[in-house]
Amino acid sequence: MITIFHNNKCGKSRSAFNTLHEQSIDFQVVEYLKNPPNIEEIKTLLDKLSIKPIELIRTKEPIFIEKYKGKNFTDEEWINIMHENPILIERPILVSDNFAIIARSDEKIQEFITKL
Repeated sequence: MITIFHNNKCGKSRSAFNTLHEQSIDFQVVEYLKNPPNIEEIKTLLDKLSIKPIELIRTKEPIFIEKYKGKNFTDEEWINIMHENPILIERPILVSDNFAIIARSDEKIQEFITKL
């Protein structure tokens, strides 16, 4: 089963959602702003994405700029910050059983689909 971490207010997220729907791919939606991932779920996402926590942070979000920009945190601290402020989590994220991608382009989405 594919999961999309989705924010309907985000155009890139809506595009990924629509692409999965148009290609008749079965998927579940996690509206991560309404239902933030817990610490373990964030760690699992990071493992499947093969990235460091800071790479999953939306650095242009006002809350990042106001509270976190220019500060050094450990990976564990960044994970806690994302859990407490899910708006900072990059989107959309497509997740399969074995891997995940940050699906900000049609090419990335198609690449993800071909790996299924």
